[in-house]
Amino acid sequence: MLGIERSVISHNLAVNEKCKPVVQKRRSFNPERSAVIKEEVSKLLAARSIREVKYPEWVANVILVKKKNSQWRMCVDFTDLNKACPKDSFPLPRIDQLVDATAGHKMLSFMDAYSGYNQIKMHKPDEEKTAFTTDQGLYCYTVMPFGLKNAGATY
Repeated sequence: MLGIERSVISHNLAVNEKCKPVVQKRRSFNPERSAVIKEEVSKLLAARSIREVKYPEWVANVILVKKKNSQWRMCVDFTDLNKACPKDSFPLPRIDQLVDATAGHKMLSFMDAYSGYNQIKMHKPDEEKTAFTTDQGLYCYTVMPFGLKNAGATY
């Protein structure tokens, strides 16, 4: 997936420099869950959404969440990284404001980006801060993952 060029937009992490990086201890998973993680990592590598990393300062764990269809969703626990990032206080517009802004116009268009978050790349110097650990190794996101503070504001 090509995504949006970094020159247009990228997700920056405003990590407070006073915060000490956290390396979470790797969690162990049963064989079924380990297989799910391995498969998801393979898909993300093939899509170039993640890459291998050697010595990251920040390392998070993966967690698996059961979806409604009883399959697993792999997520990354960015709790420690999110604590080190200040909240983007720029207010997003409310729905009623958006609706009011369309009044009087003849045309209205909607865009629905496929895998929207994955269309936005991470700011290159911040990629390794999204590192996570698995049985197969250490990886970091090259695209904006779910779970990061302020990702919604960037999107």
